[in-house]
Amino acid sequence: MKKRLLVMLLALAMGLTLAACSGGEDKKPDSSSSAPTASPSAGGESAAPAESAPAGDESDLAYVKDKGTLVVGITNFEPMDYQDANGQWIGFDADMAKAFAASLGVEVEFSEITWDYKVFELEAKNIDCVWNGMTLNDEVMAAMGTSVPYCQNAQVLVVPADKAGDFENLTSLEGLNVAVESGSAGEDAAEALGAATIPVQKQADTLLEVSAGTSDAAVIDLLMAGAMIGEGTSYDNLTYVLNLNTVQGLESENYGVGFRPGSDLVEAFNDFWAASVADGTAKTTAETYGVQESVILD
Repeated sequence: MKKRLLVMLLALAMGLTLAACSGGEDKKPDSSSSAPTASPSAGGESAAPAESAPAGDESDLAYVKDKGTLVVGITNFEPMDYQDANGQWIGFDADMAKAFAASLGVEVEFSEITWDYKVFELEAKNIDCVWNGMTLNDEVMAAMGTSVPYCQNAQVLVVPADKAGDFENLTSLEGLNVAVESGSAGEDAAEALGAATIPVQKQADTLLEVSAGTSDAAVIDLLMAGAMIGEGTSYDNLTYVLNLNTVQGLESENYGVGFRPGSDLVEAFNDFWAASVADGTAKTTAETYGVQESVILD
């Protein structure tokens, strides 16, 4: 009897020992573990946070300085941002962006964006600012951190020069097919005056529409009209006939630079702009591109 009891006790002890060992094995990590692991990026490297990604409470200014580049979102908008014969971005905004980046001790990088997606591009950190003759309207100011105004502008109606007389003294654009840059202040102005709008991706493309006869007119910024249409330009067959701000009883528009909401780059830009006005850089650059009458220098 004692022997049987001893055997049973030994068997029970061995069973408990094996169960304990088995539980220990289950807790060891292996290749099928559900613990978070770094997945490879498109470049084959770990998708762990990149060195250029800002920490949760890190400032935007520190983020830009850490990665060494200021990425500026632009479109092709002469005389503010456009490419020279060598494919380099120049223009009043482009040149001032280069100077701003230099003042921060970083390189500038230009990224041509679709204007409708400018807020998304900022939020996704594909760009660090929008600097492209951007009108400071309520929508923009609600979605971005915006700088002081640095330039004044208005929306104008561009038409074939030989038909200019047909468009004088208009108080409405009803019945007209009008080319506009999608998501722009020009689109808003044209729609407010009753036009049937033809949205395109760039302001420059609106001029192609009018020149080709596929739209009756275009609405673009006065600054662009002054640089791109009329005698001595590629569109000497076009002219502008109406300041739509006057027709609608609106104030002239102000341009500003857009940053992420709460970004300390806003203050950095405002300080830079004040210094550029004081030392004459803003005035000299404006004269280079013929926009000195529109740039705010006081």
